[in-house]
Amino acid sequence: MTIAPFDPDEPRLLLADRRFLQFISSRVSSTIAYQMLSVAVGWQIYALTGSPFFLGLVGLAQFLPMFILTLLVGHVADRYDRLSILRGCRFIQGAGALALAVGSYSGRLNAEGILAVVLILGAARAFEMPTQQALLAELVRADLFPRAVAWVTSSAQTASIIGPALGGLFYAAGVTLVYSMIACLFLGSGLLVSLIRMERKTRKPEPISLRSLFAGIAFIRSKPAIFGAISLDLFAVLLGGATALLPIYAQKILAVGPTGLGVLRSAPAAGAALMSLFLARHPLKHRMGRTMFVAVFVFGVATVVFALSSSFPLSLIALAALGSADVISVVIRQSLVQMETPDAMRGRVSAVNSMFVGTSNQLGEFESGVTAAWFGAIPAVLIGGIGTIIVAAVWMRLFPALARFDRPKA
Repeated sequence: MTIAPFDPDEPRLLLADRRFLQFISSRVSSTIAYQMLSVAVGWQIYALTGSPFFLGLVGLAQFLPMFILTLLVGHVADRYDRLSILRGCRFIQGAGALALAVGSYSGRLNAEGILAVVLILGAARAFEMPTQQALLAELVRADLFPRAVAWVTSSAQTASIIGPALGGLFYAAGVTLVYSMIACLFLGSGLLVSLIRMERKTRKPEPISLRSLFAGIAFIRSKPAIFGAISLDLFAVLLGGATALLPIYAQKILAVGPTGLGVLRSAPAAGAALMSLFLARHPLKHRMGRTMFVAVFVFGVATVVFALSSSFPLSLIALAALGSADVISVVIRQSLVQMETPDAMRGRVSAVNSMFVGTSNQLGEFESGVTAAWFGAIPAVLIGGIGTIIVAAVWMRLFPALARFDRPKA
């Protein structure tokens, strides 16, 4: 792994940019809300049904809108104002959390109702993810982008530590309270997006056609390093979806309750936050492709350790290592994708990237839930970890261009 020397001027340039700080603040608020929501929905669904399969359905309800809407959301992000799209998504998410709060307070909310709201939130997230990825590339200079990705990832991962812990604590105080807090955070995030002021770019989008709809996929297929990075992350996250089964581990294997569940969900983010802070200060500049393969291999090994652990401290260490490895892969992939893609296509390429990588988290949760229903929670996580290691080895041979990839263009 080759690391760039620390340049004290680069962090100052980023952190002195009001628009960048507003973007990060909005991202932190929405990430805390989303992580709290994951804890609350997972625990409530399992409490209502006692079924690992229903835990998997939560992931499926988030995956389906992203998969179905991918081509559309990419076109929207390339044709319309990205700030307006992002603001609308955050307000819709806030309204969905309010619906869960009202339903829980009235006592009429059942598992099917939760899944219906999660489906709507998944549709909003389908528009949100590629839009904010493309927007970041507009906010910062190309030479600062890898460091900006690390700062954004660091702040988001810090929020991912706070969010699950708050979710577990507030859930213990009352499910209506936790959903109300989530709604406030989403709405506050939308207001922060409204404060960002930037020049509106005049775009001349292509007319909507089958060719333009599939342009993002065609572009990715024409770039072996990008295609290899995206598909590698897809299969690694798909197979390593241990987080979906954390309610089972917290309740039956580690016996730590909802508060412990929040801590378990925070552990990967803690590891990721430490690593992303390191990368923000010392960004990767060389041998990035090979580093990504090593990170995915470590991700698989950490998943295997977590699967076999019956110790709460060891489980936390394994999850933290998993998060550290994952963030290296994320920073490399995002830098590669955004800086190698023309601005006129960033929305469509980011949408495909979100579908293959972002939705793999949800599809991975569904896969883990189904596998756990068939074989049990421990074998399901173990199979996923071993599968991730195998994928890393196979992808090194299938995508030599990614293994040789050095650094993105400035």
